[in-house]
Amino acid sequence: MTQINRSDWQLCVAPMIDVTDRHCRYFHRLLAPRARLYSEMTTTGALIFGDQARHLDFNETEHPVALQLGGSEPADLAKCASIGERWGYDEINLNCGCPSERVQKGAFGACLMREPALVADCIKAMQDAVSVPVTVKHRMGLDGTTDYAFVRDFVGQLFDVGCRVFIVHARHAILGGLSPKENREVPPLQFDQAAALRSDFPDAVFVVNGGLTAVEDCVTAMVSFDGVMLGRAAWHGPMILDDLSVALGHRSEHVRADDVVMAMMQYASGQVARGVPLRVVARTMLGFAQGRRGARKWRQMLSDQQLLAANDPELIELAWQQIEPDRTLA
Repeated sequence: MTQINRSDWQLCVAPMIDVTDRHCRYFHRLLAPRARLYSEMTTTGALIFGDQARHLDFNETEHPVALQLGGSEPADLAKCASIGERWGYDEINLNCGCPSERVQKGAFGACLMREPALVADCIKAMQDAVSVPVTVKHRMGLDGTTDYAFVRDFVGQLFDVGCRVFIVHARHAILGGLSPKENREVPPLQFDQAAALRSDFPDAVFVVNGGLTAVEDCVTAMVSFDGVMLGRAAWHGPMILDDLSVALGHRSEHVRADDVVMAMMQYASGQVARGVPLRVVARTMLGFAQGRRGARKWRQMLSDQQLLAANDPELIELAWQQIEPDRTLA
């Protein structure tokens, strides 16, 4: 069994489709030196039959970085886990929580919570194929399955085959009638029941996800869990990653925002030289100035298609010049 260190999962950034690409992860790494960064969910079919470099390429500074897979065939998942390890990923995570229609049609994601024996087979197959940790991200239940015993038994079957890291979105998933966005907001949070999992399985690592939007919420959650995972909060207000890095002792002082802007300019220059459009890199930074005077102008300039079309990374610095100085961040 792969050895794990609980502290490695203290701060995580959630896998978000069309958000946490390699450019976003590079940006987040500048803000959080020890956060564990997760890729967008990649299906087994996309890796086996598609362009692996497009899905898997990442910058070495992103470590520790985890590859999240979507699928339900043990052999295919094992093959893709092995591919991910060869590419250098530090963790392979199985998605058992996404409620979108796309994953329902493919019979994976949150649907898998109905088939814990199959998930256990998938986990075992991946563990046999790789030496890095194989982890699971799941919900508290599905549709009407609100009984704690349901999620306890699900986790228990995976624990029995050696899974030791569980990322728990502390809501049920409603597979009929709610959109993915509504599934992040409508089902009530159940932090108490999620924390009960940690009591029932003290040898496992439990990271909580869902509804964490402020540093204080995250610090409070750390009393009951081994770590926290942020999703949209890190996208819309990425400086929370810097604040948490200081609060958790990952960094002794706050990052200088000016340094982050310069680092992203240099990164964008390298990416543009490789043929990546500036807009793809710039969009990762849209929330960076949240709460500061000039933030609206910052967002406007980094979203302006005419300005972005020039593919000049200096646009990032020009947009930053619209922000009024903040002594605590710059």
